[in-house]
Amino acid sequence: MRQTAALIQRQESVAMKKIEAIIRHFKLDEIKTALTEVGVEGMTITEVKGYGRQKGHTEMYRGNEYAIDFVPKVKMEVVVTEDNMKKVVDTIMEKAQTGQMGDGKIFISDLAEVVRIRTGETGKDAV
Repeated sequence: MRQTAALIQRQESVAMKKIEAIIRHFKLDEIKTALTEVGVEGMTITEVKGYGRQKGHTEMYRGNEYAIDFVPKVKMEVVVTEDNMKKVVDTIMEKAQTGQMGDGKIFISDLAEVVRIRTGETGKDAV
């Protein structure tokens, strides 16, 4: 426990950012490839459902119309240094954009610290 407290107290001066992007399913591979090319080494992907301004959509099944309130999307989470944030956000925007409603959102948060469980590395070394 002491080791963990000591590691957390040794925060590096490099600011870390967590980028969360809600995107369309069919854009995932293209975005992943582009992010790898700009130096992103890891990401977390979660299947999610939600709605924004589009408020879902309707579909026809066997002649009946059904309201789909929650649209399936993919949530991509990436942790980067502040220096790389703009490049990563620009890449996601470029590759995710179709020009139609429902392209998604990007959320950017500050991270106080990152710790790699296996080695105890912190900050950018942990990413």
